[in-house]
Amino acid sequence: MRDDYTILAVFEYSTEALVFKSKLDAEDIKTMLMDEKTIDTDPMISQAIGGVKLLVHNEDLEKASAIYNEIRTYEKDRDGNDISCPQCSSNRILVADAQRKNFFFMLFPFFESRKLICNDCKTIFK
Repeated sequence: MRDDYTILAVFEYSTEALVFKSKLDAEDIKTMLMDEKTIDTDPMISQAIGGVKLLVHNEDLEKASAIYNEIRTYEKDRDGNDISCPQCSSNRILVADAQRKNFFFMLFPFFESRKLICNDCKTIFK
């Protein structure tokens, strides 16, 4: 990867990445995709190689992050309603990365309970 670009987001499929890339390109932000062709050739290996990476030029990173955070999809509850952060009441909630601190969860990650993280204050909650 080039030193003057930073990964802004990772997507499972290139079609998702292209939607966000198009929006950023329309805002005159320098972007590029990494591993797009590999995953288009064999979509089953997306998780193995870490998905399609959306790269943004370092000089545009702050502006791109703000745009990406405004247009990205946030988590909803089972009824389709927004989930609110218990700390700051924001509805910009994402699924938190798995912690896997326990050896059992390293072997069987599907048993670990899903946790959420607020995109604004970074509070992790269930």
